[in-house]
Amino acid sequence: MRLKYSLLFLFIAIYSFAQPNLPDKPTSAEIYAKLEKLNFLGSALYIAAHPDDENTRLISFLANNVKARTGYLSLTRGDGGQNLIGLELRELLGVIRTQELIEARKVDGGEQFFSRANDFGYSKVPDETLQIWNKEQVLQDMVWVIRKFRPDVIINRFDHRSPGTTHGHHTSSAMLTQEAYTLANNPDYEPGQLKFTKVWQPKRVLFNTSWWFFGGRENFEKADKSKYINLSTGIYYPLLGKSNQEIAALSRSKHKSQGFGTTGARGEDMEYLELIKGTEPKNKQNLFEGIDTSWNRVNGGKPIGEAVAAIIKNYDFKNPAASVPALVKVYGMVNRLDDEYWKNVKLNELKEIIAACSGLYLEAYAEAQSATPGDNIKLHWEAINRSSNTILLKNIKLQPESTDLLANEIKLANNMNQETTTDVQIPENATYASPYWLAEKGTAGMYQVNDLQKIGQPDILRELTATFTVEIDGTAIPFERQVVHKFNDPVKGEVYQPFDVVPAVTTQILNKVQLFKDNRRQTAMVKIKAGKDNCKGVLNFILPEGWQVSPAFIPFELQTKGSETIVSFEVTPPSYPTEATAKSIAVIDNKEYNCEQIIIDYPHIATQQVLLPSVARFTKADLKIKGERIAYIMGAGDNVPESLKQMGYEVALLTPEAISEESLKGFDAVVLGIRAYNVLESLALKQDALFNFVKNGGNMVVQYNTTGHLAIRDFAPYHLRISRDRVTEEDAEVTFLDATHPVLNYPNKITANDFKGWVQEQGLYYPDEWAKEFTPVLSAHDMGETPKKGALLVAKYGKGYYIYTGLSFFRELPEGVSGAYRLMANIIALGK
Repeated sequence: MRLKYSLLFLFIAIYSFAQPNLPDKPTSAEIYAKLEKLNFLGSALYIAAHPDDENTRLISFLANNVKARTGYLSLTRGDGGQNLIGLELRELLGVIRTQELIEARKVDGGEQFFSRANDFGYSKVPDETLQIWNKEQVLQDMVWVIRKFRPDVIINRFDHRSPGTTHGHHTSSAMLTQEAYTLANNPDYEPGQLKFTKVWQPKRVLFNTSWWFFGGRENFEKADKSKYINLSTGIYYPLLGKSNQEIAALSRSKHKSQGFGTTGARGEDMEYLELIKGTEPKNKQNLFEGIDTSWNRVNGGKPIGEAVAAIIKNYDFKNPAASVPALVKVYGMVNRLDDEYWKNVKLNELKEIIAACSGLYLEAYAEAQSATPGDNIKLHWEAINRSSNTILLKNIKLQPESTDLLANEIKLANNMNQETTTDVQIPENATYASPYWLAEKGTAGMYQVNDLQKIGQPDILRELTATFTVEIDGTAIPFERQVVHKFNDPVKGEVYQPFDVVPAVTTQILNKVQLFKDNRRQTAMVKIKAGKDNCKGVLNFILPEGWQVSPAFIPFELQTKGSETIVSFEVTPPSYPTEATAKSIAVIDNKEYNCEQIIIDYPHIATQQVLLPSVARFTKADLKIKGERIAYIMGAGDNVPESLKQMGYEVALLTPEAISEESLKGFDAVVLGIRAYNVLESLALKQDALFNFVKNGGNMVVQYNTTGHLAIRDFAPYHLRISRDRVTEEDAEVTFLDATHPVLNYPNKITANDFKGWVQEQGLYYPDEWAKEFTPVLSAHDMGETPKKGALLVAKYGKGYYIYTGLSFFRELPEGVSGAYRLMANIIALGK
């Protein structure tokens, strides 16, 4: 399955117009900034709950002005959010948002970390959050990251003392930080971690407050902020030609799936931090006060600091290569340190600087984008020294099996390119390229990751790397380069993509939900894709007892890698309503392959391969429909139109520009996709046509919109005000306010059973005010709250009906929840 959204974006990297995956080629000014960072030994860790929670202004300030090693620990990968650029939800949205964070950190200079917590959707209070998350596992992950990263300063985005005032995940991230701060320094807590790291005690924990926590900017301006650390972050970086806020905006704008494009600002700016734990700095501009951030903090480090200071002082912007001999000496000094943490951190920084100063370009790329375990591939490597420094290429080893790619050492003469292509074999036991946190089935609140060394890692872990060992002035320095795929595109030019190890065969059940309204058999189609040449085997299609599948299996043979074929099975449902999981399993030489390959391809992130079990939801539902034709206006993106087609409707996708009284004739209903009034400005000009459609007997179904920007406030024919009310507990008991209402009775009799098996959340952004013409139909509430009656509002308007619903049909229908199908059918059938 290839998921791609057809929008053009202009993606601006911090220093250049660049696509993801391009190798770093720093300018002379950027090298100088790296040298300054080399002489700062301090670190800060920002902690929050989701991608886009982080304060990029503060992260950029710490990384680029203070020169601190700066990290962001997002407890989740944002799986429970909405997607403004495509149709991916849940774990696939989490993959996108993970990559957006990785790209954001490339811009603002930070590093990225995650815990195993799953963003299961909106949570109102931390008690609920910590019941669904495995609190102990999340704490373990936080302590692990703190011990590995060793932050001197921890900064929380949210306040641990205000449960119930914001997302439960938010408050939980701050509450857990308070515990992790102490536990990280306790040798009796998770002693297994200490085989790989040491206990650690941060100096202080701070809360990064803002106007949001005061209920508005006006309240914040009036508040006494003298108790806070007032940090001036409106810095201008002449070497980079950007203000701190401009860098932060470029970083923030990487969150495209959430619609967080931001305009850069200039001038004075302030961040406010409240001390929560540790000693308060007297100098309100120095979060690291009382912490030795010089090389003196490391035993034997003083001469290193002096040597680096001399390199900075004598740095020649026109000839960075002149610094290489001194940098190599510093590399040797650092390599002899006993402090393993700062030794490793600074060695990596030094290697990056030495390569940049000498114009040392090292690269390994595969001619093919993918291969299967055991395959032979063409691997191209390149090495060039663009300086007068004497550099020897001693060896190149392909990992993970340390295969030698270079027979004899080579002198890299100034600006003389060395390159060759060689045949290499992918290890038979090579791991498929796919997000490691999705490899095993998790729970509603947690991903299952059992390898401690993987926990916290942000990205797919790709094993195939090339280690180039070079010698400069008698010092051997290893440079590791990820093996990538590179090719030339006639339009884009040089294009880099990740190199992926893939299964020999993948399969995809084409209908992710297949709906059976009666006992008639239906065709289930499965696409088979070859990961290698000469792919031959059989495909099994498996359903539980009660379902009949014919034939039992289908042979397949695909001659060339990447080729596909579609096969068909006939499926007869049981006579009773039920929901089942269908599985497709390919067998080649007695080995089973049960994965579907999903390619996520957007221009602002690296192309992602995701391998998930090849399954689909088959639903036998007691479902009747009335009406035939539906016009669907896509909003922020959802899969509801496909579900409506499964129900038996003829669905036409209309853009706002195509809406007119004439174009709507012949439709039984117009359905607006999620957040349509938030993202489609031109809908404001089409209200008359839509309302006249209703007056003339059609039904208009508006799915949820947020309280943010709306194209038009009066999007209903009568007064209707959206609020932030929601029912997050998907299994919350539903009360019928008028059991005789047609929407609950025709053509399907809706009962409490129709609200069983709902996923993630029952509904969101319910109206809290509406005109008397609206009839509320349903009531439900989360534990401990008052009833919410805005889930489904129906109003007669002329001959037709206007319906507003915050129920999460966009989640339930693609999951095959039969009750959601039945209720949607009744909504469309109103008046018929």
